[in-house]
Amino acid sequence: MPRRRPPLYAVHDERGASFTDFGGWEMPVEFDSIRTEHEAVREASGVFDVSHMGEVTVSGPDATELTQRLVTNDVSALGPGDSQYAAITDEDGAMLDDTVVYRLPDDGGRLAALGDDPTPDDAAGPTYLFVPNAGHDGEAYDRWTSHRDEWDLDATVTNRTDEFAMFAVQGPDAADLLADASADPVTDLSRFEARWATVAGVDCWVARTGYTGEDGFELIVPWDDAETVWAAFDCQPCGLGARDTLRIEAGFLLSGQDFDPESNPRTPYEAGIGFTVKLDTEFVGRDALAAQQEAGVDDRFVGFKLTERGVPRHGYAITTPDGEEVGTVTSGTMSPTLDEPIGLGYVPAEYDEAGTEIRVVVRDRPKDARITDTPFVQ
Repeated sequence: MPRRRPPLYAVHDERGASFTDFGGWEMPVEFDSIRTEHEAVREASGVFDVSHMGEVTVSGPDATELTQRLVTNDVSALGPGDSQYAAITDEDGAMLDDTVVYRLPDDGGRLAALGDDPTPDDAAGPTYLFVPNAGHDGEAYDRWTSHRDEWDLDATVTNRTDEFAMFAVQGPDAADLLADASADPVTDLSRFEARWATVAGVDCWVARTGYTGEDGFELIVPWDDAETVWAAFDCQPCGLGARDTLRIEAGFLLSGQDFDPESNPRTPYEAGIGFTVKLDTEFVGRDALAAQQEAGVDDRFVGFKLTERGVPRHGYAITTPDGEEVGTVTSGTMSPTLDEPIGLGYVPAEYDEAGTEIRVVVRDRPKDARITDTPFVQ
């Protein structure tokens, strides 16, 4: 299957970006250097093209019930313009994906400007927009439509991934950049709040969310207007390489790497995002997660730092000081901010206390390390 490309592929190529395959998308991984881009976001601002992220809308009288039953968080608690982080789980409570769910304005707002004019039936209930990870949009669409049909619910589900670009403007200066580019007020948005705004003359969905640990915004932009909006931000362009080092420093999960339904199935409790699980709602996997909450988890997702030279990488073994293998590294890097080797992974719950001594086997050599609270960078 040919790889999908973001609408600004040619723009990035002309800028000198290098590319990588990510979830079936050919995405910019680096424009200048990972360190340069990383430092720009920590110290000033950077803009990421994250158009590989999916966009799926759910509308109609049963849109709330359908989405409520397929994510772990309480969708019914969302007001117009609110969003929440949630997991999508199977019957065993294992995460299939993680996502952000937005509730759009009840009148559809500017959906028409983005090519979706709700029908009268669609307008009978809230409209939700959720963002599956790269390459998961088709699976998410199939899951929502198959369960809608199985449960005989009245909801319209649309995979809009090929209609939207998505950008992230992140860093201490992000709010000023958005204020300069937008004709509407956006800097008063609180964390996980969103609204329609005109940015560089284009109607965009603007949310105060991000994946770097910094203040910032994510914009969902009509595909054909992507270049206009991208050009409005005079700051460091950043690739997925810097996005990865930033999110590891923040201790954030990466779908397919820090959990995977096939190779590394993990529940939200094991992965450290139990706060997204609302057991007083009914959703697929709820009973399994209730049982796990009652019994406790065997493994926990933790951060660690190496205290000697070496860089931890995905798949490396975690051992006790005596050499007993007890876990696996899921993500690791040399932190550009701390200039220290840091990583994330799963260990038995009795090893999760900060300060616990472990070893990480780097190229067949055990390296001293300690469990560390996350985020690594405040």
